[in-house]
This record gives sequence, structure tokens and C-alpha cells, in this order.
Amino acid sequence: MSEIIQRDGKTFSFEFFPPRTDTAWDALLARMGDFSALKPSFVSVTYGAGGSTRQRTNDLVVRLKQEGGVDPIPHLTCIKHTRDEIESILERYAEAGISNILTLRGDHPIEDVGYDATDDEYQHAIDLVRHIKAFNDSGRHPSPRGFGIGVAGFPEGHPETPNRLKQLEYLKQKVDAGADWVTSQMFFDNASFHDWCERCELEGIDVPLIAGIMPITGIRTMRRMADLAGGTNFPAKLQRRIHRHQDDDDAVRQVGVQWATEQCNELLDHGVAGIHFYTLNQSDATLEIFRGLGANDTESLRR
Repeated sequence: MSEIIQRDGKTFSFEFFPPRTDTAWDALLARMGDFSALKPSFVSVTYGAGGSTRQRTNDLVVRLKQEGGVDPIPHLTCIKHTRDEIESILERYAEAGISNILTLRGDHPIEDVGYDATDDEYQHAIDLVRHIKAFNDSGRHPSPRGFGIGVAGFPEGHPETPNRLKQLEYLKQKVDAGADWVTSQMFFDNASFHDWCERCELEGIDVPLIAGIMPITGIRTMRRMADLAGGTNFPAKLQRRIHRHQDDDDAVRQVGVQWATEQCNELLDHGVAGIHFYTLNQSDATLEIFRGLGANDTESLRR
């Protein structure tokens, strides 16, 4: 990541999830050309709690790397993983030339009612950061630097850690353990992100903080975001705009795209280190945001 940032200055990136079916897989690969044309700094691929989804993540990351159109960064989570399994994944990624990994604790699998996380070998994301750092130090990655290590940040708080001071202490510990950058959870109030960046600075967190942006494309999607993201705040101004058009799906989508565009413009004006788009595997909304920013690709936004 340090080399990506040195090359690009400001990063622009996209996140995908691994399709569950062959049809969806083909559809995503077909859309990948749209994202590749935007010349992103990298793309990230999410990681589920189930075995089949995880294998699809591994396969998609390796395939994207082999095809060379985009630079893929896999997510890697602690949940339901043994040390041997993590070691095997790291070896495969190293052999494929993957340069970075985004490390997460991961969400507990909803469908596995009897699951007990206390039995896992990794309890927190910092345990995974330390493992990858040890892998790097062992010299088994073809790059002398090994894997770049990313972690998640939560500008509006994490529902499991309501103490914001403690939350930043945990983030600082992950950086001290070897994390090279932080990608934020999605947010819809830029003031929350800017305040979080200042608090990170006060805590001594001196790695790049990348802003996570997700356009609202429907009321159902917004409610799902609220469930998944926990503490995410939807400002009253945004809610009023959506409420005015609640019976018009296309209008709600346009409100969401416009809001995300306004967010990006303001973040760029304030010198954000990078913007990471949560795409839900759909290119149209992201392309509209770029047009709204007056850009055809990320290179024009870096100038």
C-alpha cells in the first residue's frame, strides 16, 4: 500500500463481494471492465463466514491478479479460522503475487445459531495482523516488504465498543502491531469522518485513513445498511430528501448518488487520503458519481 500511495498520492478504490452463483460470477466479471476503465488504485474483495463463499473470494482474488486489469486486495477475517488455514491462504496469496490484505475480525455467521467465537484461535483482528506481520518477517513473500496490512476504522463508533476512547486505543494497537492503513466503515455525515480523523491524530495514529463511501440506491438498501453497519448515522437532511421521493425508486436512487457525490467533493476539498467505494457489485451508481465529480477516471481526480 505504501507503494500505491507513493504512486497515486490519493487512492480511489472499489469493493466487491464474491458472487454465490456462476451466473452472478460471470456478470461481475463482465462489469469489471467498467471499473477497470476508471483506473482504480486497487479493488477489494469481501470475505464471508461460510466455506464456499471464502473459497470464491480466494479464487476471485487470484483470477483478478492473473488477468491484470485491477490490483486486488482480499479481505481476511478471523471468524471460524485455524492458524493452519490462515497460513495456507497467506501462502497461496504470496505465490500469486498478492501485495496487500485487509484484516478484519468478521461478523458472526447469523445462520450458525450455536456458534461460539470463544473457541476460535483468533479472537480479534489484531491477532490476524500479528500473524501476517510474522509471515512477512519470515521472508516467505516474494516482495521484501511482504503483505501490506490494512484494518477497518469506525468514524461513528462500533456497536460492540460504545466507549469511543477505548475504540481508538484498539485501533492504535492494530497500527502499532503492523497495520499500514485504515479503511473506514461507510458514513453519510462527513463531519463525523473529519472529527474521527482528528481523534486518530490525537491518538498517534499516523497511517493513511481512507474514507468509505456507499451510495444509497433504494430505501430497502438503506435499511439493510443500517442493520449491517450498526452505528451508521443517516443525517436528517438526507432522510428528508429520501422521504420526499419514497414512492419513486429512481428518484431515491438519484438522491443517494447525488449525496455521495457531494460527500466525495467535500472530502477531496479537504485533502482526504483516499476514497473507497462500496459498490454492491453494481457499476452504474459509481460511474454516475464519477461523472458528477466531473471525471472520467481516477487520474483526473488526483491532479
